[in-house]
Amino acid sequence: MNKTSNYFEIIVGTFVLFCAIFFFFSSFRSAKINNSGGYHLIAKFENIDGLVSGSDIKISGVKIGTIEDQFLDQKDFRATLKLNIDQNVKLPSDTSAKISSEGLLGSKYLSITPGGDEENLKDGEEIMFTQSSINLEDLLGKFIFGSDKKDKKDEQK
Repeated sequence: MNKTSNYFEIIVGTFVLFCAIFFFFSSFRSAKINNSGGYHLIAKFENIDGLVSGSDIKISGVKIGTIEDQFLDQKDFRATLKLNIDQNVKLPSDTSAKISSEGLLGSKYLSITPGGDEENLKDGEEIMFTQSSINLEDLLGKFIFGSDKKDKKDEQK
């Protein structure tokens, strides 16, 4: 091997390493991964199908936080979410939360609707007004079998 090929390999290897580092850091920046704070809220639901830790929390389609943890409340056996909300977003105490999807087959996220109260939720408090996830299979079954029962009633008349 000659010296020119060794220098060329070192230059190409260094270039590839810098490109990998650049893409690694730019992917974190574009994903908006932020470990610097925010405040925590709790929300309890009957059903949280489709939500996982790391799912988005949005107001009017704008991301304001992420779901940090999910667990079962041992007292009332409801699914409980621990939310991490951006420090700059102050939510009124009568805020409501519902589980929404980004489309028919899209991923689920937590949609927040701010209330009108002048008092804001503080770190560790609970969002009292929640709406659980809608199970598409159950809804479709009710539609199919509901119309079937109606047809049988018409035939009996």
